[in-house]
Amino acid sequence: MAVVRTAHTNRYFDFRLALGIPLALMALLLLLDPSGVDFALANRFYEPGLGFVGRHNFWLEDILHDRAKQGVIILGVLSIGGLLLSLVVKQWRAWSLPLGYLVLSLAVSTSIVTPLKKLTAMQCPWSLTEFGGEEAFSPLLGERAVTDHPGRCWPGGHASAGFSLIALFFALRDRYPRGARVALALALGLGTIFSIGRVMQGAHFLSHNLWTLLFDWLICTLFYRWLLYRPSAVCDASPAQLPVHPWRSDAL
Repeated sequence: MAVVRTAHTNRYFDFRLALGIPLALMALLLLLDPSGVDFALANRFYEPGLGFVGRHNFWLEDILHDRAKQGVIILGVLSIGGLLLSLVVKQWRAWSLPLGYLVLSLAVSTSIVTPLKKLTAMQCPWSLTEFGGEEAFSPLLGERAVTDHPGRCWPGGHASAGFSLIALFFALRDRYPRGARVALALALGLGTIFSIGRVMQGAHFLSHNLWTLLFDWLICTLFYRWLLYRPSAVCDASPAQLPVHPWRSDAL
């Protein structure tokens, strides 16, 4: 008897790895203080008496920060418009769920940043005494020094504008695999570029942006599992014909 699949199925995706690896990295970041690496990298872009080399750089501030963030906002608005169209235009109806997923993932990935910044009160590199500022450094789980100017620098907000686009990968994954891989490369590339730019400006440490990547990946993955992922339903009289998934080459 031939294998029969339901009409609405997805290519296999290993959620154990997709969720387990970032959670393990989060645990490592909490157990192994990354401040040594953070300070070593930040020092490469800091000149005593002058400050961070990219602090007022036009390309880093006006283009890579302001304009790039506006571009992601425009994408979010277009996604909302597409979702609304899919609810009223018959030809777009098949995209209503992927677009709903995209809107929700982008919104949550970017909106969690401000509450977390307020909760953690981590100082930015440019505010620290080690880099010409007036505030004392403390690790993520450390006690904060008393100050009239609590930090708002963990996790990285601008990096989230890039890494939140991981949602595009999952939205396209089961319909346009090649386009999905391009979208994933774009999201990781933009997030990395945004991260490096903000490190050069003294706005964030490297670990701040790594946390952002991990948060955004988990959010997009969990919403994909909840809204879009429908495991293949296989009916076969012979167990030998059932597919074996663990390390399939098409997992992405």
